[in-house]
Amino acid sequence: MSQTTHNTKRFDTLLVANRGEIACRVMRTARAVGLRTVAVYSDADANARHVREADEAIRLGPAAARESYLKVEAVVEAARRSGAGAIHPGYGFLSENGAFVEALDQAGIVFVGPPASAIAAMGDKSAAKSRMANAGVPLVPGYHGDDQDDALLKAEADKIGYPVLLKASAGGGGKGMRVVEAAAGFQAALDGCRRESQAAFGDQRMLIEKYLTQPRHVEVQVFCDSHGNGVYLFERDCSVQRRHQKVLEEAPAPGMSEGLRREMGEAAVRAAKEIGYVGAGTVEFLLDIDGSFFFMEMNTRLQVEHPVTEMITGQDLVEWQLRVAMGERLPLAQDELTITGHSFEARLYAEDPEQDFLPATGTLTRFAMDLEGAGLDPARVRLDSGVETGDAVSMHYDPMLAKLIVHGDDRAQALATLNRALAALDVQGVVTNRAFLQRLATHPAFKACELDTRFIEKHEETLFAPRRYSIEEYAGAALVGLNQLARECESDSPWDRHDGFRVNAPHTIRIALCDPAHAQDDDDSEAVVVVEGTREDNAGPWHLTIGGETLTARLDPLAGDAVAMTLDGHRRRLQARRDGNVVVMVDPRGETRLFWRRIDAIDHGHHEAESTLTAPMHGTVVALLVEAGARVEKGMPLMVMEAMKMEHTMSAPADGHVASFHFQAGDTVGQGDVLLEFAPDE
Repeated sequence: MSQTTHNTKRFDTLLVANRGEIACRVMRTARAVGLRTVAVYSDADANARHVREADEAIRLGPAAARESYLKVEAVVEAARRSGAGAIHPGYGFLSENGAFVEALDQAGIVFVGPPASAIAAMGDKSAAKSRMANAGVPLVPGYHGDDQDDALLKAEADKIGYPVLLKASAGGGGKGMRVVEAAAGFQAALDGCRRESQAAFGDQRMLIEKYLTQPRHVEVQVFCDSHGNGVYLFERDCSVQRRHQKVLEEAPAPGMSEGLRREMGEAAVRAAKEIGYVGAGTVEFLLDIDGSFFFMEMNTRLQVEHPVTEMITGQDLVEWQLRVAMGERLPLAQDELTITGHSFEARLYAEDPEQDFLPATGTLTRFAMDLEGAGLDPARVRLDSGVETGDAVSMHYDPMLAKLIVHGDDRAQALATLNRALAALDVQGVVTNRAFLQRLATHPAFKACELDTRFIEKHEETLFAPRRYSIEEYAGAALVGLNQLARECESDSPWDRHDGFRVNAPHTIRIALCDPAHAQDDDDSEAVVVVEGTREDNAGPWHLTIGGETLTARLDPLAGDAVAMTLDGHRRRLQARRDGNVVVMVDPRGETRLFWRRIDAIDHGHHEAESTLTAPMHGTVVALLVEAGARVEKGMPLMVMEAMKMEHTMSAPADGHVASFHFQAGDTVGQGDVLLEFAPDE
């Protein structure tokens, strides 16, 4: 690091008071500038990636965040034990806790962030609005007063004009926040917001703002040092959100004129200087369709989406944070900062978009990205993750696994790179939102920059529309499942084969495919693929007949789960695998998931049972519906498990008997666990 000024606070050891991808990302820069790194962890994170990568690590306490990562005295003691001269809070947990900053000041430990007074100034949204008004920062018309009488609040809402937005004064993360469309619904919304705010923050105070019907969420990255200098590192558009939480972010914001960019940036710096800010911060604005913008709030920490700013400016914002925390001046002045190209960030979560985005847990059996195979430039693609293959995804913390960040010369190129990178990302063992991110990034309205904070809500029908599968998708899924089945077959006996062997005849296999959501439906939603081929080469050539149309096909394995699929001379590369009974295929156009099962007579019952009677995901056994040893008929319900707040019934795959159950009611099971031993009739 460069020569510091007279007002230095040098340190050689940095404790990162966080976990997951942000802890790993902060430690990466800290090591690059020569600092020793210290991790902290809960019992649930004893073998987490951030712990493995740190120079040393100290246990904080049990899994619950309030007993570990949120425990101020435990974090301060960890810094003392390790000799850490500074603490970086990341984001979340203690990053915006003024009492934590004061405790560090008393202990003589440097906080890599703003002073406690600046955090307090922006922590109370009502007081912050008043100070912003004093600094000449534009505000959304609203009420931010101390008088919280119901009748007064209602009168203020009437005066502002509906729709209005009710927000918890001490809130964040979408809690205690509701849109009120008309006066008749005001009181009920107010009561609900107060209950949520009290439960989340211990505070019932509300503020009211005019609700803009088509606003964009545009935020400005600011940086200030302890010498009175402040700059803005341009803006990010974070309009694509669900439940007030960001999903896709980009920089710079599309459609920004240089004049508007400068006006918003200067307003953001005024906001920071008004509260004596030091370090990295983000001033968030609502940008209306007429170009007017209004202060929303300031996040007094590093943002999740800071990498897109790093991509377009070429600056390492964590290094800037460390420099400023050591008392240095800002590395660059405003006129030395420039924008190069365009960048996107997609947040990869362990969650199921098809189940209302419920968080998912499990073990990552594979977590990789084949940049070379996908033809991607490593300088243009960055994966900030807190996990690796083999890591467990816990139910105790935020389900974000990683952030995928890409760069291009312009928005169109960056978006194309994002789609290719999402397709190259191979995540197995845990349900993720990867396919949903691809649908967002390829949506025509998103490509056309038709952005506002209700984007997902507006396009819900198309984003979650039932899939219609092409003949090529059915053919590909049939081959992928068949190829894996061939690899799993260990016997050379034709009577044990499951590849369609017939004496003196071509191999013939019948495969049924359908949407996984309809796998248990007794209807005509299945497509049947008849596959004919030779034993000599499992890759093909195969002849596939689907609905009267015949294709000639090959499937050639590449590195990892990548395959080259050729259908009637049309060769394309994709990621493909069979995950239990579901075939998953991914390419830059999106993700295809199809339930795969054999329906030809030669398919033996015990293999059907083996694939059917496994846990579809992590969950709990609710009930055993038959006794061990019981005779059953095909289709008879055998046991019920609950996963993601939904019940799943396991049924007999054939006539036979249940030899034994591996689990009892109340037991927890992992995805892929064999639930019972089933013996089909000969």
